[in-house]
Amino acid sequence: MLYVPMGLFAIGLLAVFAIFGVGLLTDSKPGVWLYLLAMCAPLGFLLSIVYALWSGRRAR
Repeated sequence: MLYVPMGLFAIGLLAVFAIFGVGLLTDSKPGVWLYLLAMCAPLGFLLSIVYALWSGRRAR
């Protein structure tokens, strides 16, 4: 279950690096799809926090 948030976070970070790379290497603007993929980083971070809180509960 933790692999999905980690994957989303990694995809988001790669998209952020790609946005900066496109800006540095070319004169064109990055595509909207890169900005949408960059939103995977906070989504993966949020899902990993939810997973950590959900799996860390004590059994009564």
